[in-house]
Order: sequence, then C-alpha cells, then structure tokens
Amino acid sequence: MFDALSDRLQSALGDLRGRGTLDEEAISRAMREIRLALLEADVNFEVVKEFVAHVRERAVGQDVLKSLTPGQQVVKVVHDELTELMGAGASGLAFTSRPPTVILLAGLQGSGKTTAAAKLALLLRKEGRKPALVAADLQRPAAIDQLEQLGKQIQVPVYREDTSDPVAVVRDGLHAFADGGVDTVILDTAGRLHVDEALMAELERVRDEAKPTNVLLVLDAMTGQEAVNVALAFQERVAFDGVLMTKLDGDARGGAALSVKAVTGRPIKLISVGEKLDQLEYFHPDRMASRILGMGDVLTLIERAEAAVEEDEQKEMEARMLKGQFSFDDFLRSYKMLRRMGPLQGILKMIPGLGSQLDGLDDVDEKQLGRVEAVILSMTPLERGRPAVIDGSRRQRIAGGSGTTVEEVNRLLEARKQMEKIMKGVSRGKMPDLGALTGGVTPDMQQPRRKATKSNKKKKRTKSRR
Repeated sequence: MFDALSDRLQSALGDLRGRGTLDEEAISRAMREIRLALLEADVNFEVVKEFVAHVRERAVGQDVLKSLTPGQQVVKVVHDELTELMGAGASGLAFTSRPPTVILLAGLQGSGKTTAAAKLALLLRKEGRKPALVAADLQRPAAIDQLEQLGKQIQVPVYREDTSDPVAVVRDGLHAFADGGVDTVILDTAGRLHVDEALMAELERVRDEAKPTNVLLVLDAMTGQEAVNVALAFQERVAFDGVLMTKLDGDARGGAALSVKAVTGRPIKLISVGEKLDQLEYFHPDRMASRILGMGDVLTLIERAEAAVEEDEQKEMEARMLKGQFSFDDFLRSYKMLRRMGPLQGILKMIPGLGSQLDGLDDVDEKQLGRVEAVILSMTPLERGRPAVIDGSRRQRIAGGSGTTVEEVNRLLEARKQMEKIMKGVSRGKMPDLGALTGGVTPDMQQPRRKATKSNKKKKRTKSRR
C-alpha cells in the first residue's frame, strides 16, 4: 500500500532526520524531492503545490529551526500536513436514531460496488448491527446473483426483485426490511459513467426515493487522479457524504487517496485493503500518514489482533503463558491468528521501527508460509505437545512428511523456542523477534543458501581472530 510513495518520501526526509541543524538549502532540496514524490504518485498538481507550500512555511519557522532535533521536527510537520490533507480526524458513518439507517453506494462500472456492499454489511454485522442488502444494480448481468451469493456467505439477507426499475426495487426493499429487525439497509446501485445523463438522472431518482442517511461514492484507488475527476462529477449531481475506496492494497502510488478530500471536500470513510470480505476497515488519516512515513500503525495492529483472537482462546493462551508453557499446538494457534490478521508484509510494517528491516522479507511468498503449518501438522500429538522429544530420526520423518528439509524443521524448532522467550518477555516490554514473528520462515527457506565467497570467508576469519 503506497509503497512507491512511501519509499520516495522516506528517502527525501532521510537526510533531514539525523541533522543537528538545518539550512535553507537542505530544506529546499527536501521540498523538491517531496514535490516530485507526490507528482509521481499521481497526486493532483494544485494539491501538491499547496501541500509543499504549507510544509515549507512551517519547516522554516523558528519553532523548528531552534528545536533540539529540527530534522525530526520537519518529519512531524510532513506527518501533520499529510494527515490534514487526507482529512484530519476519522470520519465514520452516520446512523439514525430511528432505524433503518440507509446507506447508498454509487460509482463507476467496475469500481467494486457489489463486493464493497457485502464487505460493508459484514463489517457492520461484526459491530453488532443487523444489516440487509438491496440488489438495485439492474444494469450488470449477474449482479443480483453475485450479491445473493455474497449475502449467503456473510449471513446477511438480500432483497431482489425481477423488474427493470431500480427505484421500485429500492422502495419495495426498504418496505420489506422495515419491520424485520433490520437496522441498516445497504443499497447496491448500478455502475454508471458520470457523463451518462440518463443513468445519472436515474441515480438521482433512487436517492430521492431512498432518502439515504449516507451516500458513499465507491472509487477505485488504482485509477489515480481520474478517480478524483469522477468524484467531482458525482458531487455535482448526487452530493455524496464520503468515499469508500477499493483496491487500496494494490495502490503503490496513492494519488487518489491523497487528492480526493482536498479536491472534493468529502472525506474517505472506508478503505478496502484486500480481496477477502473481512478486509474492509475505517479510514484513519493520521494512521495512514504514519504508515506512509514508515512510523508504523500500532492502533490498527492492536485492533486487528483483537478481531483475530477469540476471547476464550485469548484467556487460554494467557493461562499457558503464565505457566511458561508453549507447545507446537500453541505455536500453530498463534500462527493462524497472525495469518487471520492479514498479509504478513502489511502486519510487520505496522510495527514501529521495523519497516527498514523488511527488505529481506520482500521475497517471501505468502503461500510458502503454509509450509510452517505443514511441518507442524506432520508431527504427532506427542511431538506437538512435548517438542523436547523430537530427536534426529523424528526430524527426518517430519521433514519427509511435510515435503520440507531437516534444516527447515530445525529452524522451526528454534523459532518455537524464540517465540516462547518472546511470550515470557512481553510483560517486560521486549521487542518481538522478527524471525519468531514469521514462524522462522525467511527468504532462505525458499532458496538454497548462497555459498560463502572468498571475501565472506576472509571476513569470517578476520572476525574470529578478533
């Protein structure tokens, strides 16, 4: 997410971080790099111009130049301005005191509205609400069937009607859910081009019939500035309340996310960070700014961890930790919990100070991480419960059964020991070990170890003499 932009901005600010003093030339050089980074990220030109001007004005202020760490102060200024640019403060959904709350989703064809509707319904259901879906996309073939299938997966009712009038579908759908214990109704409307007068007029009629509490414009983050142009056109006709941005996990640039609030005045409320139905989350500008600048995102990490762990499972794990017990069954449970929290790269980047250590993990294939589970499942119940009994012959059998090598099994055994140490040291505030966090899986599990070169051998010999 925003990898290209993040790398460029961190590089531009890297020279300033360690400086004891700042001069005009250093600041100008950093501002030039920041401007280029934002333009390459496809951020609106006027937005970039205003952003850089604000940062420069604050960066040359006396409060910054006379501080003990002026370089770090400039980084803080950039963080604050990024937060302001994306909309300071989280902007959630509005809910009526007299249900049902109606949420209308609008947007272009192919922006991902139908899937976004199901993701939003699942998010609200997990929050304790009782959502329902109305299939009002009558333009795209199979859109209704797709929504019904998604509704079954997330256990949310879907209203459908065989008609060509979306206004009638919305009216009848709202009536059907009026007394059914539903407190939130999500309307999935047809995708439409903003230049199509007939379809835009139809959307206005749907809005007038539904009288929605929230109108969310679904934008594809991958379309960059074009998404902002679309938002402006929709704003003139429908006056949406906020943006639900899809495919943000695949956006290395970030132009749409950084431009839409400044150009339209409407905030991003929700972001889709993956293809799975549970990968929709509320947008927090300050947290996103921290991620872009490599500062991590502890609050989101905590929220994901809480969502991934069942309360009884957490209590059982805590009890075993207090007893100093950590078997491979415990390892497997914690490993599955980590996988439920999302892609490994995204999770590790949320840990402050760890981003710069992730270069070696960029080559790790997420599918290869399943080999850890294969190794553990190749163990007998006795071996999982009492790892100390795993001797040489058992290691060979486990390696053969899991399709791995004895060396990989050895690394996993060592990783379990490290994880046990981490669990015991959590209460003392120790930093997690990177190898243990990844289940002992590093890039060298996927490729043969490189043979030591002559220069490497010479370095080892020199080090041993010392």
